[in-house]
Amino acid sequence: MRPKSYSTEGIVLARKKYSEADRIISILTRTYGKMSYIAKGVRYPKSRKRGSLEVFSYIKFQAVNIKSIPLITETQMIDSFQEMRKDLRKVSVGYFFTEVIGRITRENETNEELFNILLNTLRKLKYTISLKTLRNDFTYEVLTNLGFWPKGKILQNHDQKLEEVLERNLSTIRIGKKLVS
Repeated sequence: MRPKSYSTEGIVLARKKYSEADRIISILTRTYGKMSYIAKGVRYPKSRKRGSLEVFSYIKFQAVNIKSIPLITETQMIDSFQEMRKDLRKVSVGYFFTEVIGRITRENETNEELFNILLNTLRKLKYTISLKTLRNDFTYEVLTNLGFWPKGKILQNHDQKLEEVLERNLSTIRIGKKLVS
């Protein structure tokens, strides 16, 4: 059980419009797993939290539990992965990573190892040249961490196995495959 007010760190997986000025932000937190939060006023151009709540951002933040979805009260950027955002191919692979984590995890399930896999992979993405290898390594690590594939066994078709596990097609698989091949 989370306290009424708490501070943690996390990686922004996705965001969607909630009202005229607000967004619902999906964050993979180190301590509480994947969580959805309301970020009030972040759609205003002058919002202080706006820049730190972009997808891929690694942030430290404070939140308050309210009746339904927790509310983000403060954010502090740890790493924006700015180097990665300058390359369309790297951005598409980054979206693949966040979509996989967003779909394969459930709300409130803590998995610190999965958090570390995503964080380390995003850090490698900033400087790597071989995007296909990084993408396949990430898929393998996620599937073995969650018990969907035995450690040490070679995985031939990463995307097919991933879609079998998720029981759905991922939109970023097709885009990322074309850009990294």
